[in-house]
Amino acid sequence: MIKAFVSGCSGPQLTTDEIGFFRDEAPWGLILFARNIQTPDQVLELTTEFRRAVGRDDAPVLVDQEGGRVQRLRPPHWRKYPAAKVYGDLYQRDAEAGLRAAWLGARLIAGDLQPLGITVDCLPCLDVRFPDTVDAIGDRAFSTDPDVVADLGKAMVEGALAGGVLPVIKHIPGHGRARVDSHLELPRVDAGHSSLESVDFRPFKALSRVSLGMTAHIVYTDIDAERPGTHSAKIIRGIIRETIGFDGCLMSDDISMKALGGTFDERSRAIIEAGCDIVLHCNGDLEEMRAVAAAVPELSGKAGERCEAALSGLRVPDPEFDGREAWNEFQSLTGWQGV
Repeated sequence: MIKAFVSGCSGPQLTTDEIGFFRDEAPWGLILFARNIQTPDQVLELTTEFRRAVGRDDAPVLVDQEGGRVQRLRPPHWRKYPAAKVYGDLYQRDAEAGLRAAWLGARLIAGDLQPLGITVDCLPCLDVRFPDTVDAIGDRAFSTDPDVVADLGKAMVEGALAGGVLPVIKHIPGHGRARVDSHLELPRVDAGHSSLESVDFRPFKALSRVSLGMTAHIVYTDIDAERPGTHSAKIIRGIIRETIGFDGCLMSDDISMKALGGTFDERSRAIIEAGCDIVLHCNGDLEEMRAVAAAVPELSGKAGERCEAALSGLRVPDPEFDGREAWNEFQSLTGWQGV
């Protein structure tokens, strides 16, 4: 049995109760945050312990390691990386250099993650930046130009895959027009369908063959004025699956964010009913985790096939890759001095 959710955990080691929960409820995967991360040896033990609990050596372990403000692994054990906007700015000056830097950045990040047993990185953000884009996205977006976003996103996808880590395109179908932080409240976007399709959807269409994606907790009023994208069949089935053409494993954004209303079992059921494959719950609250587990189904059918297909895309990193040389090239291209 595998259930259709990804869970967090409370600290750097699994508690006895968490081990029992993972053993009994069998989530598809685990997601790590800063509270779970201390040293390389500790993280490897945590990912190993999780897989031991669920009884699957290939159970995915996820993290948000984008660079900039969103990176869970930090010095002194891991390097800092720049925010996505750095690649976008470089691309505007020299497209070839921007693409190479984006590939190297993702490849180097994957090189940090893969030895720890982390197999999924929730990057890249394919959200197009607007003048009033909320700071929660801000410099996490590559550019104001959807074609530049697509080009750089593709480079990061390829870099992550080359390093033995699966990327996740987010936040489908586009978070860039949000003016409030979905961690705190529910954004509403009033742009018309045609405007969204001509700008916001374009990077996701360009990368629709990527095997993992994440939704946005946003109401797109011209498409579904009643429900946020994560809970909307009109968005998930009509826009993400049909218009954008994404047929990979689709997970929700974190359902413990305040943008969503209702109890955790209600949120989870609505996500699955709308057409998402996986419910993502991040905060490590065990009672909330139990509610999510009780509400979601076992992975089966098309959802199970998409999840299995995603994991089958994991590659073995090239043993000839020289991380030190790549870091030197990365610094030369970007001027980045992160340690």
